[in-house]
Amino acid sequence: MQLRSDSFQDGQPIPARYAFGKPGDPVTLSDNWSPHLAWKDAPLATRSYVLTCIDTDVPSRGDDVNQPGRTVPADLPRVEFVHWLMANIPVECGELAAGACSESVVARGKRAPYGPPGSVQGMNDFTGWFKGDADMGGEYLGYDGPCPPWNDALVHHYHFRIHALDVSSLKLADGFTLAELRNAMEGHVLDEAEIVGSYAINPAATNGK
Repeated sequence: MQLRSDSFQDGQPIPARYAFGKPGDPVTLSDNWSPHLAWKDAPLATRSYVLTCIDTDVPSRGDDVNQPGRTVPADLPRVEFVHWLMANIPVECGELAAGACSESVVARGKRAPYGPPGSVQGMNDFTGWFKGDADMGGEYLGYDGPCPPWNDALVHHYHFRIHALDVSSLKLADGFTLAELRNAMEGHVLDEAEIVGSYAINPAATNGK
């Protein structure tokens, strides 16, 4: 399989238009457009697709995150942060236009995000990040783009991956989790393809690894 984007090149920075946050004393909300994605050359037995976007460079501890006068060290162990989960994408679909599934930040989260007919979208990790926040707390479904800590010494990497499945649908409802998705997909993935974009708000951030 092949996956590409007209919004950014594999291995290159993601433009701020497709991010949740951007630099701005020290951070401000961005346009939060979902990026263009197109895929092809799936196996003939493909019956549906699953799309995921996961940041693999999230700090495993929050002690220094977004704290003035402090920096999140590049050598801190990192964990996953979910930015997008979409399942039951019909086999006829091979492309998503820029902005087709998100075109702004929605306070408290998008509850019915746009997607191809029949698709279902999972919960992203902004749900946990904003938990308890009076203005932003809520259930975040669908795509919400990059917003790494503004004081992180490490550039973050966002893995967009398309999975070709041998079933037309998975038994998932809107708001499913990454663990539920991975369990439902087990044994059904025929092939997959990935592109990776990078993003940082801290101008001093480095790839670090």
